[in-house]
Amino acid sequence: MPNKDSKATIHFAGNGFFVGVTPSGHAQAIEADSDRASAATPMELLLIALGSCTGVDVISILKKKRQHVTDYRIEVRGERREDFPRSYTRLYVKHIVRGRDISETAVAQAIELSDTKYCSVAATLRGSAEIVTSYQIVEEDKENGAA
Repeated sequence: MPNKDSKATIHFAGNGFFVGVTPSGHAQAIEADSDRASAATPMELLLIALGSCTGVDVISILKKKRQHVTDYRIEVRGERREDFPRSYTRLYVKHIVRGRDISETAVAQAIELSDTKYCSVAATLRGSAEIVTSYQIVEEDKENGAA
């Protein structure tokens, strides 16, 4: 699918719900009332988009660097403006990498490459929000899992 022709369609489903259909045909429920918490809100989806975009990059780079990653989690949280539009002003992305003999240099380089070169969601958001990244490496014992 050519990048320039990407088109999502969002359908109003009634009662404050929408159904978004991605350019590849996948449906996603979207909630307009965050107090009801029945589906993700558009701003929650933005957090997921940022985390998954950078996560795809980082895990791919770590695999190429032959790092033995056994678990990987990205936590993304954001600070929003008080006034409308209540956009994010700062986003915090924390990478938690678990594995055996994980190189701190490899993790830092993978995150840096994602932040500065590969993650198109971060590149899109960077003009309006500061993105603060951090990481934690959890070393596993070869016999027991957790160190």
